[in-house]
This record gives sequence, structure tokens and C-alpha cells, in this order.
Amino acid sequence: MRSQRRIAEGPPVTVITDPLFYVLAIPAVIALGLSKGGFAGMGQMATPMLALVMPPLEAAAIFLPIMIAQDSAAVWVYRKDWNGRVLAIALPGAVIGVAAAWALAAHISESMVRVFVGVITIAFVLYTWIGAWMGPKRVAAEVGSASVAGGLFWGALSGFTSTICQAGGPPYQMYVLRLKMAKMAFVSTNAIFFATLNVLKVPPYFALGQFSAKGLGTSLALLPLAMAANAFGFWLVRRTPTEIFYKITLVLLFLISIELVRSGTLELLHG
Repeated sequence: MRSQRRIAEGPPVTVITDPLFYVLAIPAVIALGLSKGGFAGMGQMATPMLALVMPPLEAAAIFLPIMIAQDSAAVWVYRKDWNGRVLAIALPGAVIGVAAAWALAAHISESMVRVFVGVITIAFVLYTWIGAWMGPKRVAAEVGSASVAGGLFWGALSGFTSTICQAGGPPYQMYVLRLKMAKMAFVSTNAIFFATLNVLKVPPYFALGQFSAKGLGTSLALLPLAMAANAFGFWLVRRTPTEIFYKITLVLLFLISIELVRSGTLELLHG
């Protein structure tokens, strides 16, 4: 009986108790769920939001178990339509990028990475919009098969920026959006790429000491909301026409890139 009482009265799972954290974390987790549901890029705002109240790598470590759970659901839902060529090219690049980030994490400015990613992504989106405005012939010139050099480069940059500051979406999207894949192939390929990338990030995060009992407990507390948002994303993607889906993706990518430049610039100015 005494042993049973000691077990019942044991210490509860620790979680973050700061109310401001949850004011920021709840919308961030919803955005992350929609992103994993198929609206690529929405989750990009998650880590910058939590970075307002904690170190960015710690915030990323809280989200990583949630993202792996969401990735598992996304891979299962979208398992039929993925593009094997894109994955075969981009994933080796991602491995290189994660390894480079692991080696350089203590020596590189996260703020500069954010500004760099934001600027090149804004340029890409503006180029895409200008091309569409000038006429279909200009856009058609950009359509083609997945190039090996481009996939390795953008895959590596995605792996690097995802590990450093959870900004892996824009570099990867710059590669795949030009391929004009069918909507479900695009979503499915995204799901598998980022599921693999997030698993690759687990060893570096352990090595950098970013996981803690409190952080993992907080991840567990946020998980039900994250999975509900994920399910809503699955439903929404299937009911959104392809042309509108791609327009929404570009707008989100543009807004997220502005935020990356803004937050990175402010950190550089005040750092």
C-alpha cells in the first residue's frame, strides 16, 4: 500500500507554466498543424513566435517531437502520390545541410541565416509573380524536370536552415514550386521530405543539449491541439482547387519571408 501511495504521489510531468508562452504557442501550433496538413510554409512562423520568449533552438526542440508526430500522420495520409525523383535528389542534400548545421551551430549567427533565407525567397516569389504577370510563355520557360544540382543545393540549404532556425521551408519550396507538380504530388513529396528531415535533426538536437524534461512535457501537452490542426489541414487541402492552392502557398511564402527578414534584422541591430 505504501509503495502504491508513493507512486500515486510521485512528481507530475513538468511543463512550461508561463502564460505568455501559451499565448504564443497555441496559434503557432495551429499554424504548424495546417502546414503539416499540406499548406506548406505556414508552420514557418512557429519558432520565430516562441523565440520572443525563449532561445530559438530551445523553441525548435519543443516543436520537433510535435512535428515528427504530425509528419507521421501526413506521410500516411499522402503516401500515394510522392515524386521519387525529387526526393532522391533533395534528401541527400538535406543530409549534408543538417551535418553542416550540426558542425557550425556554435559559430554561426542565426539572425544572418534568417535574413539570407528571407531575401532570396522574396526575390523568388517576386520573380514568379512578375513572370506570371508578363504572360504564360515566361512562366513556361521555368517549368522542367527536377535538376540534380538544384535539388542538392536547395535540399542542403533547407537542411541547414531548418536545423539552425527552423526555416527549411523557403529553400525547399524554391526548388519544388518551379516544377509545377500536381497538387497532391506536391503535398505528398513535401510530407516525406520534411518527415525525413525532422528525424535527421534529432541527433544534433540531443548533441547540442536542447531536449529537456520540461520541454518534452510541454510538447506532449500541445500535441492534441497540433494533431487536430493537422487533421483540419488534411481536410482543407483536399477541398482547395489546385490554382488557388498554389497562389495561397506563394502568398504565405512571401509573408513568412518578410517576417524572417524583419526578425533577423532586428536581432542583428540589437545583438
